[in-house]
Amino acid sequence: MDLYELFGRTVGIDYLQLKEHAASYAVSREGSTLFLFFEKSNGAEDWRNNFDFPARPYREMCDLWFCHRGFLRVFEAVKPHLLPLVEDRTVRRIILSGYSHGAALALLAHEYCVFHRPDLAPAIEGYGFGCPRVVWGRLNGRVAARFRNFTVVRNGRDLVTRLPPALLGYRHVGRMLEIGGGRGGLIRSHLAESYSDSLKEEKK
Repeated sequence: MDLYELFGRTVGIDYLQLKEHAASYAVSREGSTLFLFFEKSNGAEDWRNNFDFPARPYREMCDLWFCHRGFLRVFEAVKPHLLPLVEDRTVRRIILSGYSHGAALALLAHEYCVFHRPDLAPAIEGYGFGCPRVVWGRLNGRVAARFRNFTVVRNGRDLVTRLPPALLGYRHVGRMLEIGGGRGGLIRSHLAESYSDSLKEEKK
Protein backbone atom coordinates (compact mmCIF):
# COMPACT_ATOMS: atom_id res chain seq x y z
CA MET A 1 0.00 0.00 0.00
CA ASP A 2 1.46 3.37 -1.00
CA LEU A 3 1.07 6.59 1.01
CA TYR A 4 -1.71 7.95 -1.19
CA GLU A 5 -3.81 4.85 -0.49
CA LEU A 6 -2.87 4.83 3.20
CA PHE A 7 -3.92 8.45 3.58
CA GLY A 8 -7.20 7.72 1.81
CA ARG A 9 -7.92 4.95 4.30
CA THR A 10 -6.90 7.18 7.20
CA VAL A 11 -9.41 9.90 6.36
CA GLY A 12 -12.12 7.56 5.09
CA ILE A 13 -12.29 4.77 7.67
CA ASP A 14 -15.03 4.66 10.31
CA TYR A 15 -13.66 5.55 13.73
CA LEU A 16 -14.63 4.40 17.18
CA GLN A 17 -14.89 7.37 19.55
CA LEU A 18 -14.25 6.77 23.22
CA LYS A 19 -16.07 8.83 25.81
CA GLU A 20 -12.86 9.59 27.66
CA HIS A 21 -11.21 12.67 26.11
CA ALA A 22 -13.06 12.03 22.81
CA ALA A 23 -10.24 9.75 21.66
CA SER A 24 -10.90 8.24 18.21
CA TYR A 25 -9.17 5.24 16.68
CA ALA A 26 -9.82 2.44 14.21
CA VAL A 27 -8.40 -1.04 13.76
CA SER A 28 -8.04 -3.23 10.70
CA ARG A 29 -6.40 -6.64 10.34
CA GLU A 30 -5.13 -8.12 7.09
CA GLY A 31 -3.55 -11.50 7.67
CA SER A 32 -0.70 -10.99 10.12
CA THR A 33 -0.64 -7.20 9.57
CA LEU A 34 -2.34 -4.93 12.11
CA PHE A 35 -3.40 -1.46 10.99
CA LEU A 36 -4.04 1.23 13.61
CA PHE A 37 -5.61 4.53 12.53
CA PHE A 38 -6.13 7.76 14.48
CA GLU A 39 -8.61 10.48 13.58
CA LYS A 40 -8.09 14.19 13.04
CA SER A 41 -9.68 16.74 15.40
CA ASN A 42 -13.45 16.30 15.32
CA GLY A 43 -14.77 18.37 18.19
CA ALA A 44 -14.18 21.02 20.82
CA GLU A 45 -12.46 18.65 23.25
CA ASP A 46 -9.91 17.65 20.61
CA TRP A 47 -9.09 21.30 20.02
CA ARG A 48 -8.69 21.93 23.75
CA ASN A 49 -6.22 19.07 23.90
CA ASN A 50 -4.40 20.34 20.80
CA PHE A 51 -3.67 23.64 22.53
CA ASP A 52 -2.82 22.14 25.90
CA PHE A 53 0.86 21.94 25.03
CA PRO A 54 2.91 22.27 28.23
CA ALA A 55 5.34 19.35 28.26
CA ARG A 56 4.50 16.40 30.48
CA PRO A 57 6.77 13.52 31.45
CA TYR A 58 5.94 10.14 29.98
CA ARG A 59 6.44 8.11 33.14
CA GLU A 60 5.64 4.57 31.99
CA MET A 61 9.13 3.97 30.65
CA CYS A 62 12.36 3.52 32.57
CA ASP A 63 13.80 6.15 30.22
CA LEU A 64 12.03 9.38 31.15
CA TRP A 65 11.04 11.64 28.27
CA PHE A 66 8.63 14.52 27.74
CA CYS A 67 5.81 15.19 25.32
CA HIS A 68 2.78 17.39 24.59
CA ARG A 69 0.39 17.13 27.56
CA GLY A 70 -2.86 17.30 25.59
CA PHE A 71 -1.92 14.61 23.09
CA LEU A 72 -0.65 12.34 25.85
CA ARG A 73 -3.92 12.75 27.76
CA VAL A 74 -5.89 11.52 24.74
CA PHE A 75 -3.48 8.70 23.98
CA GLU A 76 -3.67 7.39 27.54
CA ALA A 77 -7.41 6.86 26.97
CA VAL A 78 -6.64 4.70 23.93
CA LYS A 79 -3.74 2.66 25.37
CA PRO A 80 -5.81 0.03 27.23
CA HIS A 81 -7.67 -0.76 24.01
CA LEU A 82 -4.45 -1.17 22.02
CA LEU A 83 -2.49 -3.41 24.36
CA PRO A 84 -4.26 -6.74 23.62
CA LEU A 85 -4.03 -6.03 19.89
CA VAL A 86 -0.35 -5.19 20.03
CA GLU A 87 0.56 -8.14 22.26
CA ASP A 88 -1.19 -10.65 19.98
CA ARG A 89 1.68 -12.89 18.87
CA THR A 90 -0.04 -13.67 15.57
CA VAL A 91 0.62 -10.02 14.60
CA ARG A 92 3.87 -9.89 12.64
CA ARG A 93 3.65 -6.36 11.20
CA ILE A 94 2.06 -3.13 12.46
CA ILE A 95 1.23 -0.08 10.35
CA LEU A 96 0.05 3.08 12.13
CA SER A 97 -1.38 6.15 10.47
CA GLY A 98 -2.99 9.41 11.54
CA TYR A 99 -3.79 12.82 10.14
CA SER A 100 -3.31 16.11 12.02
CA HIS A 101 -4.41 15.52 15.66
CA GLY A 102 -4.50 11.83 14.78
CA ALA A 103 -0.92 11.99 13.51
CA ALA A 104 0.25 13.04 16.98
CA LEU A 105 -1.58 10.04 18.46
CA ALA A 106 -0.08 7.77 15.80
CA LEU A 107 3.38 8.95 16.83
CA LEU A 108 2.76 8.13 20.49
CA ALA A 109 1.18 4.81 19.51
CA HIS A 110 4.17 3.97 17.34
CA GLU A 111 6.53 4.35 20.28
CA TYR A 112 4.13 2.31 22.43
CA CYS A 113 4.09 -0.53 19.89
CA VAL A 114 7.87 -0.64 19.58
CA PHE A 115 8.23 -0.62 23.36
CA HIS A 116 5.79 -3.51 23.82
CA ARG A 117 6.86 -5.50 20.73
CA PRO A 118 10.63 -5.01 20.39
CA ASP A 119 10.69 -8.28 18.43
CA LEU A 120 8.71 -6.52 15.69
CA ALA A 121 10.54 -3.18 15.75
CA PRO A 122 11.78 -3.37 12.11
CA ALA A 123 8.24 -4.32 10.99
CA ILE A 124 6.46 -1.44 12.76
CA GLU A 125 5.86 1.54 10.45
CA GLY A 126 4.20 4.78 11.50
CA TYR A 127 3.02 7.69 9.35
CA GLY A 128 1.88 11.09 10.61
CA PHE A 129 0.26 13.18 7.87
CA GLY A 130 0.32 16.84 8.86
CA CYS A 131 1.81 15.90 12.23
CA PRO A 132 2.38 18.59 14.86
CA ARG A 133 5.45 18.48 17.06
CA VAL A 134 4.82 16.12 19.98
CA VAL A 135 8.15 15.45 21.70
CA TRP A 136 9.74 18.05 23.97
CA GLY A 137 13.48 18.22 24.58
CA ARG A 138 16.17 15.78 23.62
CA LEU A 139 15.68 12.03 23.70
CA ASN A 140 18.32 9.56 24.76
CA GLY A 141 19.43 7.03 22.18
CA ARG A 142 17.18 4.21 23.39
CA VAL A 143 14.01 6.30 23.18
CA ALA A 144 14.97 7.99 19.90
CA ALA A 145 15.49 4.55 18.33
CA ARG A 146 11.84 3.68 18.95
CA PHE A 147 10.82 6.42 16.49
CA ARG A 148 13.24 5.31 13.77
CA ASN A 149 10.47 3.97 11.50
CA PHE A 150 8.03 6.82 12.08
CA THR A 151 7.63 9.25 9.17
CA VAL A 152 6.25 12.77 9.50
CA VAL A 153 4.63 13.70 6.18
CA ARG A 154 4.63 17.49 5.64
CA ASN A 155 2.75 19.01 2.72
CA GLY A 156 4.07 22.31 1.44
CA ARG A 157 4.09 25.05 4.08
CA ASP A 158 1.65 23.28 6.42
CA LEU A 159 1.53 25.39 9.59
CA VAL A 160 0.38 22.54 11.86
CA THR A 161 3.65 20.67 11.26
CA ARG A 162 5.46 23.72 12.69
CA LEU A 163 3.52 23.80 15.95
CA PRO A 164 4.10 23.94 18.86
CA PRO A 165 7.01 26.27 18.05
CA ALA A 166 10.50 24.82 18.18
CA LEU A 167 11.47 27.83 20.32
CA LEU A 168 9.43 26.23 23.12
CA GLY A 169 11.56 23.11 22.98
CA TYR A 170 9.35 20.91 20.79
CA ARG A 171 10.87 18.84 18.00
CA HIS A 172 9.96 16.32 15.33
CA VAL A 173 11.30 12.79 15.70
CA GLY A 174 11.74 10.00 13.20
CA ARG A 175 11.97 10.95 9.55
CA MET A 176 10.52 13.93 7.68
CA LEU A 177 9.04 13.45 4.21
CA GLU A 178 8.37 16.72 2.39
CA ILE A 179 5.70 16.63 -0.33
CA GLY A 180 3.97 19.34 -2.33
CA GLY A 181 7.16 21.09 -3.39
CA GLY A 182 6.91 23.74 -0.67
CA ARG A 183 3.82 25.21 -2.31
CA GLY A 184 0.55 26.35 -0.80
CA GLY A 185 -0.46 28.60 2.06
CA LEU A 186 0.13 27.85 5.71
CA ILE A 187 -3.49 26.81 6.26
CA ARG A 188 -4.50 25.42 2.89
CA SER A 189 -1.49 23.09 2.80
CA HIS A 190 -2.88 21.33 5.86
CA LEU A 191 -6.26 20.49 4.33
CA ALA A 192 -6.99 16.82 3.67
CA GLU A 193 -7.65 17.49 -0.01
CA SER A 194 -4.27 19.22 -0.32
CA TYR A 195 -2.52 16.21 1.19
CA SER A 196 -4.44 13.89 -1.10
CA ASP A 197 -3.55 15.93 -4.19
CA SER A 198 0.16 16.11 -3.29
CA LEU A 199 0.36 12.41 -2.48
CA LYS A 200 -1.36 11.55 -5.74
CA GLU A 201 1.16 13.71 -7.57
CA GLU A 202 4.03 11.97 -5.79
CA LYS A 203 2.61 8.63 -6.87
CA LYS A 204 2.93 9.43 -10.58
